[in-house]
Amino acid sequence: MSKDISLSNRTQSLVLALILLLGLLALSGFRPYDRATWVLEVFPIFIAVPLLWKTYHRFPLTTLLYFLIFLHALVLMLGAAYTYARVPLGFEIADLLGIQRNPYDKIGHFFQGFVPALVAREILIRGTYVQGCKMLAFIVVCIVLAISATYELIEWGAALALGQGADEFLGTQGDPWDTQSDMFTALMGAIIALLLLSGVHDRQIDKVKRNESGAMR
Repeated sequence: MSKDISLSNRTQSLVLALILLLGLLALSGFRPYDRATWVLEVFPIFIAVPLLWKTYHRFPLTTLLYFLIFLHALVLMLGAAYTYARVPLGFEIADLLGIQRNPYDKIGHFFQGFVPALVAREILIRGTYVQGCKMLAFIVVCIVLAISATYELIEWGAALALGQGADEFLGTQGDPWDTQSDMFTALMGAIIALLLLSGVHDRQIDKVKRNESGAMR
């Protein structure tokens, strides 16, 4: 009985988080700096939210992952509203670090490694696709780099298709090594996620497995 109440409370919390997320998404898209850039930047949210909703009962993720996905969405929405090169928080960070370039896009790419690393880790562990902690970490990092490279290819495609209209989406800010540094930042995000959260993640995965086992009885 207490387990059912706990699951019900989690579902209610996730529904409230979804409502809040959709409200913030609407707010970020109310008067964005550039409408086309906003659509491109928040497009992953339009893919992730329906997918998470559809798979919730069949393959619910850990609470940790839902929380991190929510944070990642906030990063995307803020960058989309202002464009990454114009986010006020980025200018504050630039002043603090004494640099010329607005670094907010690197926060986005850090999350692009940090969150997908744990998503991939959870799927691999729960599906028993990989044996051994070292091999698991290696495969997770490879997946993150593949995701990051795919995103850079999408940016390249946008640049070819839109020409100068893609400048806001690319957000290179004149940096010739922007692509490489984006991928490196995602790599660091993945490694840090594995180092800091693997233990907590394992405990939450075990909890999800126990809930699934109890539901099957």
